[in-house]
Amino acid sequence: MSDNQLNNVTIALTKGRPLTQALELLSKIGIEPVEDMAVSRKLVFETNRSGLSLMVLRSVDVATYVEHGIADMGMAGRDVLLEQGEQGYYQPLDLKIGACDLMVAALADEGPLPARIKVASKFVNIAKRYYAEKGVQVDVIKLYGAMELAPVTGLAHRIVDIVETGNTLKANGLVAIEHIAKVTSRLIVNKTSLKMKHVVIQGLIDDLAREVNGE
Repeated sequence: MSDNQLNNVTIALTKGRPLTQALELLSKIGIEPVEDMAVSRKLVFETNRSGLSLMVLRSVDVATYVEHGIADMGMAGRDVLLEQGEQGYYQPLDLKIGACDLMVAALADEGPLPARIKVASKFVNIAKRYYAEKGVQVDVIKLYGAMELAPVTGLAHRIVDIVETGNTLKANGLVAIEHIAKVTSRLIVNKTSLKMKHVVIQGLIDDLAREVNGE
């Protein structure tokens, strides 16, 4: 790896709403994309810092790109990291943005449940681990959206989902009943990149840590 390559760092960010908060945080440590990432259809963007580029991916892909070294660093929600197992990369910093809760929700007027319940979620692995630890038998049904409909229509007894305000649950006759995990965005780092590009990457980690912790 050449000296130039050792100074080049790519940070993977999550598209959509998390992107705005990630860019605000990066801006506070002096990193700005050279074009508007919100309107461009590009996936990789140069920044005002030489050798530093930003990559925009789906949330479920950020950790994969970091783990395989395509991106040196990434910002991803802990919900996604928990679902994928939190392995294959370092997780040095809680960025304290994108805060929400991973909860179990059920109908407000939930009746008696069978011995083996059905749970709908896009977080299949998290749901299975959670109920296994509780010793409860479940069948997990994978859904990608409209989670609140599952108990209402009888598809599932309960759901495991991200809850921010609880307003959507309430509007559909559901309530959050069990807390699984507090979710925020985390900084993740490729293990090889941290060794090979230690000075640059550790500098970025330190800058972000000072900003996040108000130092």
